[in-house]
Amino acid sequence: MYTQSFSVPDNSSPKGATPIAAIEPPELMEKFDKCIDDDGRIEPQDWMPDAYRKTLVRQISQHAHSEIVGMLPEGNWISRAPSLKRKAILIAKVQDEGGHGLYLYSAAETLGTSRDQMLEGLHTGRAKYSSIFNYPTSTWADIGVVGWLVDGAAIMNQIPLCRCSYGPYARAMVRVCKEESFHQRQGYEALLVMMTGTAEQKEMVQEAVNRWWWKCLAMFGPPDADSPNSAQGMRWGIKRISNDDLRQKFVDATIPQAKVLGVTLPDPDLKWNEERQHYDYGQIDWDEFWATVNGNGPCNKERLNTRVKAWNEGQWVRDAAMAHARKQNTLKEAA
Repeated sequence: MYTQSFSVPDNSSPKGATPIAAIEPPELMEKFDKCIDDDGRIEPQDWMPDAYRKTLVRQISQHAHSEIVGMLPEGNWISRAPSLKRKAILIAKVQDEGGHGLYLYSAAETLGTSRDQMLEGLHTGRAKYSSIFNYPTSTWADIGVVGWLVDGAAIMNQIPLCRCSYGPYARAMVRVCKEESFHQRQGYEALLVMMTGTAEQKEMVQEAVNRWWWKCLAMFGPPDADSPNSAQGMRWGIKRISNDDLRQKFVDATIPQAKVLGVTLPDPDLKWNEERQHYDYGQIDWDEFWATVNGNGPCNKERLNTRVKAWNEGQWVRDAAMAHARKQNTLKEAA
């Protein structure tokens, strides 16, 4: 979901890229480069540079972790949803996010990593996930704003990934994007209902928008000048649009929606620039962004502890599933 962390190396990853041409067979690199230049697809059985493989493993696993951790702030509201309708919608949405994580872990496994390795990285805090999920969902309006703004940013990030040069990732993203579109619409619709309600409900929506707006702008990742992996990712066809261009597209698309909704976006510098034909916006607090990415956000420890607890308490389910699989294999071999 959330490509902000895709430009951020894991704690275990070395900084800086090794020059590819110096370590890869020239004839294989030439074939690989031609496929990329022709806007082709790289498949699991194809040769690929080691740096390309490692970049994809990092990006896809971080994406999968973001989907799984992203279930937590919304799952917290399932038992407290204001109606049966809202409860059913939220359950479906959280279930979708879990499915997205499974698609993406499966796509990463085609690159030679294992699910256990990826989850070990998450649970030990070495692997990154989107820092947007390290903030609390304090009110019901937060759930609507997460759907509208967070999932709206996710769609902006993810649609270009449907054209990613790595086939399994691109194909997984087609279904993910369709479901994220539903998530964005349900969030916006929930806010529209609240904005026709009481003054207290309207105030709740505005307060939630105020808290989430800048965090959503940071979701697209650091400015292009401070995103060292972006250029290589775009050269390989993994990333199609730069962080700053995606952020601008999101701002331009969201302002008309905010006007229909009846909320004010908390940026006094937000104004239309006739010369650029885009909206100008203010400065993002990158110190807060990096503090949260590096584990010092409001809910970092809580999210990680919850994931580790769920993993440990679910061990018996995994053991039972493996025992059943072994039993079925034994029966097949005996038949």
